[in-house]
Amino acid sequence: MKDFFKYVFATVVGIVISTVVLFILFFVILIGAITSFSEDKKVEVKSNTVLYLDLDQPIIERTPENSLSGLPIFGSGEEKAIGFNDLIKALNAAKTDDNIKCVYINVSAPNAGMATMLEVRNAIIDFKKSKKPIIAYSEIYTQGAYYLASAADKVYLNPQGALEFKGFSSELTFFKGALDKLGIEAQIIRVGNYKSAVEPFIATKMSDYNRKQVTAYVGGLYSTFLQGISETRNISTDSLMMIANDYKIKQPKDALAFKMVDALKYKDEVLDELKQITEKDKKSSISTVNINDYFNNLPKDILTGSSKVAVIYANGDIVGGEGSDEQIGSERISRAIRKARLDDNIKAIVLRVNSGGGSALASDVIWREVILTKKTKPVIASFGDVAASGGYYIGCAADSIFVQPNTITGSIGVFGIIPNLQNLLNNKLGITFDGVKTGQYADIMTTTRPLTSGERFIIQNDVNHVYDSFITRVADGRKKTKAQVDSIGGGHVWIGTDAVKIGLADRLGSFRDAITAAAKKAKIQDYKVVEYPEKIDPIKSFLANAKENISIYYTQKELGENYLIYKKMQNAIKNSGIQARMDYDIKIK
Repeated sequence: MKDFFKYVFATVVGIVISTVVLFILFFVILIGAITSFSEDKKVEVKSNTVLYLDLDQPIIERTPENSLSGLPIFGSGEEKAIGFNDLIKALNAAKTDDNIKCVYINVSAPNAGMATMLEVRNAIIDFKKSKKPIIAYSEIYTQGAYYLASAADKVYLNPQGALEFKGFSSELTFFKGALDKLGIEAQIIRVGNYKSAVEPFIATKMSDYNRKQVTAYVGGLYSTFLQGISETRNISTDSLMMIANDYKIKQPKDALAFKMVDALKYKDEVLDELKQITEKDKKSSISTVNINDYFNNLPKDILTGSSKVAVIYANGDIVGGEGSDEQIGSERISRAIRKARLDDNIKAIVLRVNSGGGSALASDVIWREVILTKKTKPVIASFGDVAASGGYYIGCAADSIFVQPNTITGSIGVFGIIPNLQNLLNNKLGITFDGVKTGQYADIMTTTRPLTSGERFIIQNDVNHVYDSFITRVADGRKKTKAQVDSIGGGHVWIGTDAVKIGLADRLGSFRDAITAAAKKAKIQDYKVVEYPEKIDPIKSFLANAKENISIYYTQKELGENYLIYKKMQNAIKNSGIQARMDYDIKIK
């Protein structure tokens, strides 16, 4: 009888679990169908419409397909996201759209990298050629927000709001103290004094080498930031630097006094001005269309000839295998390059890179496909916010490399981290190990004891070999000697303007400039731009990663801002093989 009830209970539990799973699947498919329908539906753009430019939404490399991201657990929690190039296309189309009367910019804390913001900012400036007004308004402007807003014709701030203008800072997080308390030793094998990716695990502060390079590239980012604001606000860079250094903007009235904004206004006053521009009376509502819907309204590119330029997006960490839309999987990206190479209608390729690197082996696999493709058709590289370490590796063979002034690149170096958990396991947890082996080096990568001198020698040789291959690839691609590459390598991180000066890149230019250059090199004029690899269907992605998505969702809720630190430590444990990565995120405050 006991067994009977046990089996009945197990059956009931099984039915309940199956019902829940089926319900979730049905819910996901239903949401996907609804989302697909809503995205396919066109939005009517009436005359005298205001184009609503939301720059607080994530501005990423590619606009996601039928995204489930607005649903908790199923996605990231963000309601919308847009690819920077699609945003630029929409702004460009709005210039000549008679129904679009003006642009209203909403931005408080942009979710985009510095080079991406420069692309968007330049598109806003280009829109001014239409002579249509551009108004920016916010209750609070972070520095990044103000950088974007300052491109508008009029910049308004709430009378009780805030404008942040204090200069840039870069703060690194170090884990050595925590590792020491846990009894974990990070055994480091690297090449390059500037290869600072390992420093958080072996030091409690920045090395002199790292401080030097961080000072240089933060200064470079700041210079680009100030120059852009100076040109659109007609304030000298010296004055801007003084305002920031002395923290002159303490209250909204200070921002007005120093001409950082044009007026202090409440939202209703801004809406009244928009009504005046769009010829509406005060009791009428304003006709608006957001940038996402406006882009979806645009007709697809019409191919006037058979020629195509393929854009291959390489975004995120470089890993072996398929990867994802947020990772550069060596198999997936290599297959995309190969497909573009074998398509006779594709006359040129633009490799769009936004990556701090990752697996050295996976980087080399992708590099090989670039080399093969380069023999048959032009390959132009366009570097985004970051194209460093492995991110530089995969693009170094291109015929030409385009960077923005504030692109982070270089970091030509490699490293390996083997944690030694002996102290933690033996002395703190009381766990010991014993065993047998058939060869002296059979357990060379074990984490239960420190490396022997012989093991360290072997691994160092492997790292040296990968570094030699890296600088050889760069030397061949950039037409330099290995000694020249080594002198600017060693893990050194460079800003875009400096990368051009030292020959790591060819010219400063936008993503569109890179596409134009690719077409010109291929000697084609009428062409269509096609994108690779194909985007991963969000429903399939969710079903394949449901457990991980749920885990990430609750971990983020629990840790908040500290989730990034947790993620970094988790990645350090997960990474296998020799790494070519700049293993920290650059977030300027």
